[in-house]
Amino acid sequence: MRPKKVILCVDDNEQELSVLSFMLSTNGYRVLAASCGEEAITLFGENAVDLVLADFSMPQMDGNQLVTKLKHIAGHVPMMLLGDPQKTDAQIHAADAFVGKRTCTPQELLERIKIMSARKRGPRKGVQRVAPAVLAVAS
Repeated sequence: MRPKKVILCVDDNEQELSVLSFMLSTNGYRVLAASCGEEAITLFGENAVDLVLADFSMPQMDGNQLVTKLKHIAGHVPMMLLGDPQKTDAQIHAADAFVGKRTCTPQELLERIKIMSARKRGPRKGVQRVAPAVLAVAS
Protein backbone atom coordinates (compact mmCIF):
# COMPACT_ATOMS: atom_id res chain seq x y z
CA MET A 1 0.00 0.00 0.00
CA ARG A 2 1.30 3.45 -0.95
CA PRO A 3 1.80 5.97 1.84
CA LYS A 4 -0.83 8.69 1.98
CA LYS A 5 0.00 12.11 0.62
CA VAL A 6 0.26 14.70 3.40
CA ILE A 7 -1.63 17.95 2.92
CA LEU A 8 -1.22 20.95 5.19
CA CYS A 9 -4.54 22.85 5.34
CA VAL A 10 -4.54 26.36 6.78
CA ASP A 11 -7.71 28.34 7.47
CA ASP A 12 -8.68 30.66 10.31
CA ASN A 13 -12.35 29.63 9.92
CA GLU A 14 -12.69 26.52 12.09
CA GLN A 15 -15.78 25.25 10.27
CA GLU A 16 -14.25 25.57 6.79
CA LEU A 17 -11.04 23.94 8.01
CA SER A 18 -13.02 21.05 9.45
CA VAL A 19 -15.02 20.51 6.25
CA LEU A 20 -11.88 20.67 4.10
CA SER A 21 -10.00 18.28 6.41
CA PHE A 22 -12.89 15.81 6.37
CA MET A 23 -13.19 15.94 2.58
CA LEU A 24 -9.48 15.32 2.10
CA SER A 25 -9.15 12.58 4.72
CA THR A 26 -12.14 10.67 3.31
CA ASN A 27 -10.44 10.81 -0.09
CA GLY A 28 -7.25 9.15 1.12
CA TYR A 29 -5.08 12.08 2.19
CA ARG A 30 -3.40 12.59 5.56
CA VAL A 31 -4.34 16.08 6.73
CA LEU A 32 -2.41 18.43 9.00
CA ALA A 33 -4.71 21.28 10.05
CA ALA A 34 -3.55 24.71 11.17
CA SER A 35 -5.69 27.70 12.12
CA CYS A 36 -2.99 30.36 11.65
CA GLY A 37 0.22 31.02 9.78
CA GLU A 38 2.57 30.49 12.73
CA GLU A 39 1.02 27.09 13.50
CA ALA A 40 1.32 26.18 9.81
CA ILE A 41 5.02 27.08 9.71
CA THR A 42 5.64 24.89 12.78
CA LEU A 43 3.76 21.91 11.27
CA PHE A 44 5.51 22.42 7.93
CA GLY A 45 8.92 22.31 9.59
CA GLU A 46 8.11 19.19 11.63
CA ASN A 47 6.49 17.09 8.87
CA ALA A 48 7.14 15.99 5.31
CA VAL A 49 4.34 17.81 3.49
CA ASP A 50 3.31 16.99 -0.08
CA LEU A 51 1.03 20.01 -0.63
CA VAL A 52 -0.05 23.17 1.16
CA LEU A 53 -3.63 24.41 0.84
CA ALA A 54 -4.12 27.83 2.49
CA ASP A 55 -6.93 30.34 2.77
CA PHE A 56 -5.98 33.66 1.18
CA SER A 57 -7.60 35.96 3.75
CA MET A 58 -6.52 35.29 7.32
CA PRO A 59 -5.69 37.71 10.17
CA GLN A 60 -2.08 38.41 11.23
CA MET A 61 -0.52 36.53 8.28
CA ASP A 62 -2.56 36.12 5.09
CA GLY A 63 -2.23 33.11 2.82
CA ASN A 64 0.10 34.85 0.39
CA GLN A 65 2.52 35.85 3.17
CA LEU A 66 2.40 32.29 4.52
CA VAL A 67 3.10 30.75 1.11
CA THR A 68 6.01 33.15 0.58
CA LYS A 69 7.57 32.08 3.90
CA LEU A 70 6.98 28.38 3.23
CA LYS A 71 8.51 28.69 -0.26
CA HIS A 72 11.72 29.93 1.43
CA ILE A 73 11.75 26.77 3.55
CA ALA A 74 10.94 24.29 0.76
CA GLY A 75 10.26 25.79 -2.64
CA HIS A 76 9.63 22.41 -4.25
CA VAL A 77 6.40 21.76 -2.32
CA PRO A 78 3.29 22.71 -4.36
CA MET A 79 1.14 25.37 -2.69
CA MET A 80 -2.43 26.40 -3.44
CA LEU A 81 -4.40 29.41 -2.23
CA LEU A 82 -8.17 29.38 -1.72
CA GLY A 83 -9.94 32.71 -1.90
CA ASP A 84 -12.48 35.04 -3.42
CA PRO A 85 -11.38 35.85 -7.01
CA GLN A 86 -13.04 39.31 -6.97
CA LYS A 87 -10.98 40.39 -3.96
CA THR A 88 -7.66 38.94 -5.05
CA ASP A 89 -7.36 38.85 -8.85
CA ALA A 90 -5.52 42.18 -8.98
CA GLN A 91 -2.94 40.93 -6.51
CA ILE A 92 0.04 38.78 -7.42
CA HIS A 93 0.44 35.70 -5.25
CA ALA A 94 3.38 33.40 -4.58
CA ALA A 95 1.37 30.16 -4.75
CA ASP A 96 1.54 27.64 -7.58
CA ALA A 97 -2.24 27.80 -8.03
CA PHE A 98 -5.19 29.94 -6.96
CA VAL A 99 -8.64 28.41 -6.57
CA GLY A 100 -11.83 30.41 -6.11
CA LYS A 101 -13.48 29.31 -2.87
CA ARG A 102 -17.06 29.79 -4.01
CA THR A 103 -16.57 29.04 -7.72
CA CYS A 104 -14.86 25.65 -7.43
CA THR A 105 -16.82 22.47 -6.71
CA PRO A 106 -15.41 19.92 -4.23
CA GLN A 107 -14.73 17.51 -7.13
CA GLU A 108 -12.81 20.17 -9.05
CA LEU A 109 -10.80 21.01 -5.93
CA LEU A 110 -9.97 17.32 -5.35
CA GLU A 111 -8.86 16.96 -8.98
CA ARG A 112 -6.57 20.00 -8.72
CA ILE A 113 -5.14 18.71 -5.44
CA LYS A 114 -4.49 15.31 -7.04
CA ILE A 115 -2.65 16.94 -9.94
CA MET A 116 -0.70 19.37 -7.77
CA SER A 117 0.35 16.76 -5.17
CA ALA A 118 1.65 14.52 -7.95
CA ARG A 119 4.00 17.35 -9.05
CA LYS A 120 6.18 17.11 -5.95
CA ARG A 121 9.44 15.53 -6.99
CA GLY A 122 11.90 16.69 -4.37
CA PRO A 123 14.12 19.74 -3.99
CA ARG A 124 15.33 21.43 -7.12
CA LYS A 125 19.06 21.49 -7.74
CA GLY A 126 20.68 24.34 -5.91
CA VAL A 127 17.71 24.90 -3.57
CA GLN A 128 18.56 24.50 0.08
CA ARG A 129 16.01 23.84 2.82
CA VAL A 130 16.04 26.66 5.38
CA ALA A 131 15.33 25.79 8.99
CA PRO A 132 12.07 27.33 10.33
CA ALA A 133 13.99 28.93 13.25
CA VAL A 134 16.18 30.82 10.77
CA LEU A 135 13.10 31.97 8.86
CA ALA A 136 11.39 33.21 12.03
CA VAL A 137 14.44 35.31 12.90
CA ALA A 138 14.54 36.79 9.39
CA SER A 139 10.88 37.92 9.60
